[in-house]
Amino acid sequence: MPSILIKNAEIVTMNAQEEIVQGDLYIENNRITDIGLSLDYQADKTIDATNRTIIPGFIQTHIHLCQSLFRGQADDLELMDWLKQKIWPLEASHDEESLYYSAMLGIGELIQSGTTTIVDMETVNHTDFAFQAIAKGGIRALSGKVMMDKGEEVPIGLQESTSKSLQQSVDLLEKWHGKENGRIQYAFCPRFVVSCTEELLTEVQKLSGRHGVCVHTHAAENRGEIALVEQETGMRNVVYLDHIGLANERLILAHCVWLDDEEKNIIKKRKVKVSHCPGSNLKLSSGIAEVPDLLQQGIHLSLGADGAPCNNNLDMLNEMRLAALIQKPVHGPTAMNAKTVFRMATIGGARAVGMDHEIGSLEVGKKADLAILNLNDFHMYPSYGVDTISRIVYSATRADVETTIIDGEVVMENRILKNMDKNVVLHETNRCIGRLMKRIEAAFM
Repeated sequence: MPSILIKNAEIVTMNAQEEIVQGDLYIENNRITDIGLSLDYQADKTIDATNRTIIPGFIQTHIHLCQSLFRGQADDLELMDWLKQKIWPLEASHDEESLYYSAMLGIGELIQSGTTTIVDMETVNHTDFAFQAIAKGGIRALSGKVMMDKGEEVPIGLQESTSKSLQQSVDLLEKWHGKENGRIQYAFCPRFVVSCTEELLTEVQKLSGRHGVCVHTHAAENRGEIALVEQETGMRNVVYLDHIGLANERLILAHCVWLDDEEKNIIKKRKVKVSHCPGSNLKLSSGIAEVPDLLQQGIHLSLGADGAPCNNNLDMLNEMRLAALIQKPVHGPTAMNAKTVFRMATIGGARAVGMDHEIGSLEVGKKADLAILNLNDFHMYPSYGVDTISRIVYSATRADVETTIIDGEVVMENRILKNMDKNVVLHETNRCIGRLMKRIEAAFM
């Protein structure tokens, strides 16, 4: 793996002191081996980062790469209608090729906006092809096939037995977990309580412990969803998950918009991780999570964009800005300040996936996952006397990300992706969604 020397940069470390320093950063064998002034190394590649800012790569803890292909196909619906009328039929129509290009489309967008790690939930079928895209695209990912062994109005193509769902998940784990120098990890992904039997969820809890991997699911996103769970189980989401043993430090819960006090206490006590998805929650009219209260209680939060059809972009810069702004009308202008949301997007995400010793900050010994931003443009000025993190959170856009490095590999430089042909991916995604839409139309004729 080639060594890289990045010269003359502003470096936002996000170390324990959250230092911002001027200088150079040296990468060797996929790790940061030195940070300092005027470093003198004979590197295989040198990047002049004069007037540029280096940040830790963003870590998004809730993404659906399988849904990137559906951008714009499911606008202006609430969660359960969105799923039943649009997303489930679209996911059921996926084939191997369409899933591969859907994942590549999402990966390209994520890398272009500075995201280096994702927690990804795929669909029921063809998940191996999403993993192939993750391997080729170069992103760091915890991913898994979605698990759905019950539910009303679920298309035939998404219906699976408990035993098949479990076996396919284990097969994928055995094939992909730890691949690409550890860049790919497996996570069990039961969709949500509404679509999973207690038998499946109980077995997932056992398998997660046996293999030491995360469980990634949705909870308390929508009041209608909560009512269904209470009707079926007599308990609210998090109480039920705790009842069957799933609430622990390996559990990542997406959304958690409508938690009661008992659920908050369980999440805190069991060290469950919560992924806040403000853009998705707003667009699906799910609500606004009580993030300041959760943070004050010591609950661990990170950020995710969710999926393209419920957000329309996968841009962490946009997600950070939303996370900060939506709380201020209720909690005041100092609530959810720039440093808080930037922390959630970087080292907070690393803690959520149990990798804060490896990623999430720019420190000697950590893996080289980072983005280089050019903050010299009209929308970023004047810069005099303005805090760097505030500039990034409130003013920066994805177009300001010039270079992205993951696991010591340059995956984008000067806005050019290295591991995929952008024009091919764009062409193929249009072709694939056209084929899928015709397939759905034929099924309902």
